[in-house]
Amino acid sequence: MFEIGNYYEQLVKDYLWKQMERRSDRPAQGYLEDVVCLALNRLPPRYVRHTVDLGSHLSDEEYAQMEQQVATAVDQAIAQVQARPRHRQ
Repeated sequence: MFEIGNYYEQLVKDYLWKQMERRSDRPAQGYLEDVVCLALNRLPPRYVRHTVDLGSHLSDEEYAQMEQQVATAVDQAIAQVQARPRHRQ
């Protein structure tokens, strides 16, 4: 019905994907989803109708700040998930 999304979702997924490309092992089932959820919970929501809506209104400085916030949130989420791994069966 509505096409609304959190702008941070794609930024988090993109950053996490880059981090996973550097790893040689395959993450456990649910690992990526857990990291994304934890990271997004650390970030303020930025809801938009279209990603270009926000992207076109951000200065380079604001975007760089958002990228830094995403990197910090994802890195902390990875550390949290690795410290408390789930054992799925």
